Amino acid sequence: MSGRVVLVTGGGRGIGRGHCLALAAHGAAVVVNDPGVSRDGSASDAGPAADVVAEIEAAGGKAIAHTGSVASWSDVTDMITTAVSTFGTLTGVVNNAGIVRDAMVANATEDDWDAVIAVHLKGTFAVTKHACEYWRSQSKAGNPIDARIVNTVSGAGLWGNIGQSAYGAAKAAIANLTVVTAMEARRYGVAVNAISPLAVTRISEGFFSGERANDPALDPARSSEVVAWLQGPESGWLTGQILRVNGHKLSRIDGFTESIARYHAKDGAALAFSEVGQAVSWLYGTSPRGLLGPLPSG
Repeated sequence: MSGRVVLVTGGGRGIGRGHCLALAAHGAAVVVNDPGVSRDGSASDAGPAADVVAEIEAAGGKAIAHTGSVASWSDVTDMITTAVSTFGTLTGVVNNAGIVRDAMVANATEDDWDAVIAVHLKGTFAVTKHACEYWRSQSKAGNPIDARIVNTVSGAGLWGNIGQSAYGAAKAAIANLTVVTAMEARRYGVAVNAISPLAVTRISEGFFSGERANDPALDPARSSEVVAWLQGPESGWLTGQILRVNGHKLSRIDGFTESIARYHAKDGAALAFSEVGQAVSWLYGTSPRGLLGPLPSG
């Protein structure tokens, strides 16, 4: 990966740190972005990004720290500018930054919702948008582009999770953003994919207990070799895809698919109100009591 320059957001700790170290070990120059905030997005600390840079440099690699927020349009602009001015180009981004403020839907606050969406969804879009602007301008100038975007989704976004409405909604949206960006950016040489890593991190640690909390298969760096490959020269044929990384297992996520089961109204007419219940029950192969049973009364 010599000659590759990759911006990694949330690169100071956990999964992002693993990505930065793996990319640098394979020869890429790395922009380690991390404002050093706490799990809920409060406070800030320049230490985590600086520590990763020092670790990379001690191993003979190239890296620079950036402590801006992905939720800030101007900070993201500066991330791209810093990468190009320092290393001469930008060939990839890894959108990994995230926070959590978990709450049941009925208890969630506007501030908590906005904060989570801002970092995950707006942040992923902001970095993607500014990187694509750079690559498009380079392409128009006649420079060949072989660039990569790797986004981060999660099981909460793919399948849902109680108490994580904002986080899950953001991750689901990022999955779709991955597909849309892949469609748009392919014309100027950008491959766009996402990973769904299962790991014990500051964000997820509350979901693992006992032996699972120390399971080596859930080490935050388990997905980093996949990310390094996705940022490398051999992966350009793959775009618009999501890869699930669970310990030693790598699988593909196919997204929303239309079932082969279809109910047809008679004679091509529109479905009548009176037959919708029958149609839906048939599609799901269940009784009118529903997949989860009847709703509680009272």
